[in-house]
Amino acid sequence: MVNWSNFLRPVANFAKYRAAVPTSAAKNAVQMQFRQMSGGHDHMIVKPSRFQWDKFKDLLHFYTMIGLGPIIGIVLYSNIFIGPAQLEPIPQNYEPKHWEYHKHPISRFIARYIHPSPQQEYEKYLHHLFEENEKSQIRLLEDKIRAKMSERNDYQAYYYRPIIAKYHRISKQAADELEELRGDI
Repeated sequence: MVNWSNFLRPVANFAKYRAAVPTSAAKNAVQMQFRQMSGGHDHMIVKPSRFQWDKFKDLLHFYTMIGLGPIIGIVLYSNIFIGPAQLEPIPQNYEPKHWEYHKHPISRFIARYIHPSPQQEYEKYLHHLFEENEKSQIRLLEDKIRAKMSERNDYQAYYYRPIIAKYHRISKQAADELEELRGDI
């Protein structure tokens, strides 16, 4: 909300002293107030602050240099001093590790320390298939149980409460008697 008192204060001061001051002096007083507010110039240029934009650029450059400097250094070191892997004959009774199949040293490092091995991924996938198979077998068993319950007009055993079960038996007996009375239609 605009603070109207700050806008009206110079006008109120001018109106208070207008009668005591001649018109030319009042005109100079108003001009002096404008000059004081504008820093000694005839006009004041108001523009939005660039603080957030400058801060964003500073932080972007800072974190870019923090990230790119070490990465460029590591890539240059691995390409100049280590270099790509060379093919050599495998000694007998030696099984290469999964990261030894990669050519570049950085991809070997990533395969060894960051990514899981293909064997581990395969076993996780097999475990996922096993879990899904177990769930589907349980769903099939539940469907068979529901079919038998609806076929026999039975109630679920895990909801068994002796007070309610008595009334269920009575209603089932009444339904059976009604079915016997109707006969085959």
